[in-house]
Amino acid sequence: MSLRLSGFQKRLCNLLQEGLPICTRPFAEIAKALDSDEADVLKQTAELKDVGVIRRISAVVNHRALGMKSTLVAAHVPQEIFGEVAGAVNSLQGVSHNYLRNHHYNLWFTLQAPTRAEIEVTLAQLSGRFDVEFYSLPVKRVFKLDVRFDAESEGQELLQGLSKTPKQELVHLNEEQKQILTRLQTDLQSSERPFEFLCGPKLSIQRVLLVISELVEKGVIRRIAAIVDYRKLGFLANVLFAAAIGRDDVVEAGQRLARFRAVSHCYERQTFEGWPYNLFAMMHGQDMGSIQSVIHKFAQAQNIQAFQLLPTVAELKKQPVTFVLD
Repeated sequence: MSLRLSGFQKRLCNLLQEGLPICTRPFAEIAKALDSDEADVLKQTAELKDVGVIRRISAVVNHRALGMKSTLVAAHVPQEIFGEVAGAVNSLQGVSHNYLRNHHYNLWFTLQAPTRAEIEVTLAQLSGRFDVEFYSLPVKRVFKLDVRFDAESEGQELLQGLSKTPKQELVHLNEEQKQILTRLQTDLQSSERPFEFLCGPKLSIQRVLLVISELVEKGVIRRIAAIVDYRKLGFLANVLFAAAIGRDDVVEAGQRLARFRAVSHCYERQTFEGWPYNLFAMMHGQDMGSIQSVIHKFAQAQNIQAFQLLPTVAELKKQPVTFVLD
């Protein structure tokens, strides 16, 4: 259910999704952009958290820069064991998102691990435990990700178009960078000086801010920002769309699909036997009608004949993987 927010709260929500300025008093800088004052911005931010519009404010980490591998996993889970299987998946440390979808393949989750081999072992263990086949669909190409939800659009548009692809190369961090990155993954307090909790006898606030800036520059941190519950901003319908695209056409199709404002994430993924659909997109809108309109336009433009729609029935887990670096 969407919530009624003031115009100020909507603008604030958008700015907080863009990211906090890396400075001593970031909320004061945001207040300047809103022609407001720091105290009111802090008060309104706290209220947005209290009502659940903002889930958390923390570092958005690029797992690829830390050497982590990831995949999307699909499974057909019989109804009689669905709760048990979903609970086992949710208990895995490397699972950040898990959804029940309206499709034969009804369980979809993301899984991260240090190596591809560890991902395969985890899926094999789940298969052996529940006698269910788990199919891995790793990313082959990124067309779009990391998009913000426009609180002022009432569930109609995302905030930006294409976002740059995160760095793929492993980044080596020193102990100071590891310490700060580990602690930045917790929810930041809505306070005048939210980064001061990172300070210590050998870490002044100036040093802390410098290290954070280094982590952003290296591509380890994409931004430090609010993560929102998009449903409470009016994006009540969301669908996983998957299309079968020929190898020679997938780049053009992916780039076209990524340009639609309803699309938040868009990837080319590996297929599996019986599943020829290689182009994936997450789509969000006020209702299914608005999403189906986007799909119709895309399918006509690219002459898409084969695709699948997997509407979200329930969000089973949505929690970032925490990287404890030592």
